[in-house]
Amino acid sequence: MRPRRRAPEPVRPVVPQARINDGIRVPRVRLVDEDGGQVGIKDTKEALEYAYSKNLDLVEVAAQADPPVARVMDYGKYRYEQEQKAKLARKHQIQVNVKEIKLRPKIGLHDYNTKKGHVLRFLNHRAKVKVTIMFRGREQYHPERGRDLLMRLAEDVKEVGVVESPPLQDGRNMVMVLGPTKNAGVKSDAKDEDTQRSEEAVQDHGDGQVAPAPREPDYPSGPPGEEEAREAEARPAGQAGRA
Repeated sequence: MRPRRRAPEPVRPVVPQARINDGIRVPRVRLVDEDGGQVGIKDTKEALEYAYSKNLDLVEVAAQADPPVARVMDYGKYRYEQEQKAKLARKHQIQVNVKEIKLRPKIGLHDYNTKKGHVLRFLNHRAKVKVTIMFRGREQYHPERGRDLLMRLAEDVKEVGVVESPPLQDGRNMVMVLGPTKNAGVKSDAKDEDTQRSEEAVQDHGDGQVAPAPREPDYPSGPPGEEEAREAEARPAGQAGRA
């Protein structure tokens, strides 16, 4: 029986490890007290005794200085604050997602529409699109064909994409970069929501909607049997018995 896989533990942000207390090997340090005040240049042993007298740690905060700067502080609290700062910086960091689409100068209409659909999908997902025209052989002597094709694509997707980098020749390739506009992804989401609402309205009759009442069948002269009863009443008694 195979062992069950455990869920991976979350990776904690990596904070550079500073040298503290006995890990400081230099003979002298420029000592800074817990309030940020300058104490002066002290022997490392004397600086340690000063930190221990405050029930705090001696932390090397500027190892490249001459002499290195050491500060008296609560190292556990300092490490926690550094981790929170790194976490906040990653949270506000903007991740740019770039997709790439490759075309040929003599691309067919069907293939062009397929590629254009991919570009629209990427832009609606708020991703940048790098469009590359690949030239082969003598095609590279006619760069205007690739430029016209790229500008045609930019015109077709202008509702959700804007040209951030115009077509530029790069060896045998020509590259253009499209970025999403403010409206990218908004219309598609609204359309999907309207479609979902309409489907729910058709399938569910319990939300205040009344199903149409069954229609009664139309008979030419009333319900079945009513016409025969009328004929029997109109006949004489003798004819009724013969019948």
